[in-house]
Amino acid sequence: MKKILLGLLVILVAAAGVLFFFKGKDTYEGHTSSVSQSDGLHVGSTISYTLFDQFGKPHTLDDSIHTLILVFAKDTGHTVKAYLGAQSADYLSVHHVAFVADISPMPVVIRNTFALPDLKTQPYSVNLILDGTIAASLKNGAKVDGITVVTLKNKQVEKVEYADGVEALKAMIEREN
Repeated sequence: MKKILLGLLVILVAAAGVLFFFKGKDTYEGHTSSVSQSDGLHVGSTISYTLFDQFGKPHTLDDSIHTLILVFAKDTGHTVKAYLGAQSADYLSVHHVAFVADISPMPVVIRNTFALPDLKTQPYSVNLILDGTIAASLKNGAKVDGITVVTLKNKQVEKVEYADGVEALKAMIEREN
């Protein structure tokens, strides 16, 4: 019995090593994200960024985006993902919205093995925060454990609100800007 358990343990350790070897390399290595803010996420502040989505495509904030949805926690990310996944593929672009999710605390092997494959099944782009420094700058004025919704005009913050659920998020996205 001990030999069987020892053999299973050796196989488990070897499988974990192989998984780490193949999925432990950062697929975003060499991709340079950036964020610039004049005063955090506060009314009157200006913001610009270049972030990569789940497919490795860069997204630069431009004047066509009127609303930013920011999430910094797993649970709120799942809430937004579930809501957006139930919408049409062009829902975000029709409403001039960008969805930004912080996955910087996630270990690379977990990100590559679970998070990115799941996000790649979604019909919309998620602008990913992969760097803790960028996450820290965007958290300035955000509700870290909630869904932060920022209304922009020409990349200038006009309003910062917090959605406490799907209905509030929907109302914030679909109102006229």
